[in-house]
Amino acid sequence: MKIGIVCYPTFGGSGVVATELGKALAKVGHEVHFITYSQPQRLDFFNENLFYHEVNIPTYPLFQYPPYESALSSEMVHVAQYAGLDLLHVHYAIPHASSAYLAKQILASQGIHVPVITTLHGTDITLVGKDSSYAPVVTFSINQSDGVTAVSEFLKQDTYRHFEVVSDITVIPNFIDLERFKKQKKEHFKLAICPNGEKLVVHTSNFRKVKRIDDVIDVFYKLRSQVPSKLLLVGDGPDRARIEKRAREMGIPEDVRFLGKLDAIEEVLSVADLFLMPSESESFGLAALEALACEVPLITSNAGGLPELNVQGVTGFMSNVGDVEEMAKNAAYILDDERLPLFKANALKRAKEFEVSSILPLYEQFYTKVVENARNRV
Repeated sequence: MKIGIVCYPTFGGSGVVATELGKALAKVGHEVHFITYSQPQRLDFFNENLFYHEVNIPTYPLFQYPPYESALSSEMVHVAQYAGLDLLHVHYAIPHASSAYLAKQILASQGIHVPVITTLHGTDITLVGKDSSYAPVVTFSINQSDGVTAVSEFLKQDTYRHFEVVSDITVIPNFIDLERFKKQKKEHFKLAICPNGEKLVVHTSNFRKVKRIDDVIDVFYKLRSQVPSKLLLVGDGPDRARIEKRAREMGIPEDVRFLGKLDAIEEVLSVADLFLMPSESESFGLAALEALACEVPLITSNAGGLPELNVQGVTGFMSNVGDVEEMAKNAAYILDDERLPLFKANALKRAKEFEVSSILPLYEQFYTKVVENARNRV
């Protein structure tokens, strides 16, 4: 099958999932064409079935904001025409679904019928999509898609709750390539950070308000009084400078390190003992799944799709949003030297349920169904 994948090329979860999906599809023989404004961060290996098409966004004095959506639609049309695409799979509703709808109409006027699948990832529904500036377009684009998937049951139900969506939504969860996240034995790295055998706690995010980085700091502050530990914060975003200042004011700058954005997150997770995700909302929690794949148990909130991933008392613990007291207590419980090995083993066992080899067939079956239904309508 020839598949066009449209995504954001950055470190965000939707771009990571889209890129890893495309790579997995290429490995099993599908021809995959990525269409985006720059090469995706995770598109890091050569395969004869992988192609990348850059969207050229012209700038003119007339435009205050370059019309990316129009340029994207045009590139979708061009790729579909010359590559003979069987379908377009767009990740993140804004603006990819609406751009795909326009491309689909242009192609149909030429007698070329290419169905569109839209995958909803989270903030395109739970945050950005609810804005009145975008909601009508998001609703229309979803309803005009030939197939719609969501990464969790929570996100599916949230979409129905907040949008007048009549399309059926199929839940296909995020996945992990366990080969990439195999334990990497970089003990020298951990020794440099934890020279006295401290436990290593990690948090990764884009440092936005919804991630509740203050809670990460508060949980760690309470934890370190019970268990000698260090905290690594991976990522960047609007709250970073304020959190760095807060760590200094709390007197723990020597125990908290900010590493910025990292692509090879598995190198950090491979030596971690615990992963913190106290988010106000998570559609799925891809970063938490990556931690599980590295045998790292979780302390999370019970928000959004996290209960579909984190198994209470098995892979870690969930608490109500903002309950830093309970989170710190549960963190100390997990980090007990006698209990930690079992939690680590459970983490990896859970991650295997989301291995790409198990999830990829779900996408392939969905693709076949959508393509066949589209052909029957022609």
